[in-house]
Amino acid sequence: MTDAVRVPAWRARVLTLFPEMFPGPLGHSLAGRALERGDWRLEVMDIRSFALDKHRSVDDTPFGGGPGMVMRPDVVDAALAAAMQPDADMASVGAVSAGPAIYFSPRGRVLDQALVKELVREPGCVMLCGRYEGLDERVIEARGLMEVSLGDFVLSGGEVAALALMDAVVRLIPGVMGAAETLDEESFERGLLEYPHYTRPAVWRGRPVPEVLLSGHHEKINAWRRRQAEDVTRLRRPDLWAAYEKRAEKDKA
Repeated sequence: MTDAVRVPAWRARVLTLFPEMFPGPLGHSLAGRALERGDWRLEVMDIRSFALDKHRSVDDTPFGGGPGMVMRPDVVDAALAAAMQPDADMASVGAVSAGPAIYFSPRGRVLDQALVKELVREPGCVMLCGRYEGLDERVIEARGLMEVSLGDFVLSGGEVAALALMDAVVRLIPGVMGAAETLDEESFERGLLEYPHYTRPAVWRGRPVPEVLLSGHHEKINAWRRRQAEDVTRLRRPDLWAAYEKRAEKDKA
């Protein structure tokens, strides 16, 4: 009998000027335990180790003038070249790349659950954490970097965004969260926000738990939760609700 081939763990490779920021919160709780078990891998690379001078310079003044500094293309590209190579265990199962290379930028695609699901199906991903005024545009073009944003606001660097992306992806890896049903009920899984939750005590500060949740009638409970999810989505995220209604109409057709 031959041994089954073990699929390589999803690998996150982070390029940063501040490697001490990782794994940060991902070294704790479920993600941390999964990291210890080898369910996923984290490799952090210091961009400064690819600098070309004794001062380990990674930035320079922008052409055309302006405030701040820009990350040098030669230094960052050398770091990316090293990070984008697939490991031997990836090659053993036919992976020809280390996964998509991501650069965190306010002008990028907004990170959502659909993108998270795309990334968890990859062998891993390379994440470039920018600093200063940003990265020389030529690197983005030459390497075909996927630009990703957490939203319409500006961070000091990409490290916080990298932690957020990894947290979202790692929790979808089989075995990390435990029961698969937990993931099925979360916000965005059905195009809706999640319904409200309650636990003991049954009455708190004069506020009782909705009676249907105490009934033990699972069909009624499921119907109540669906209505609650629809109501909160309609009120708080009209954009999601419009897309949900459109899909529902298409399914009926």
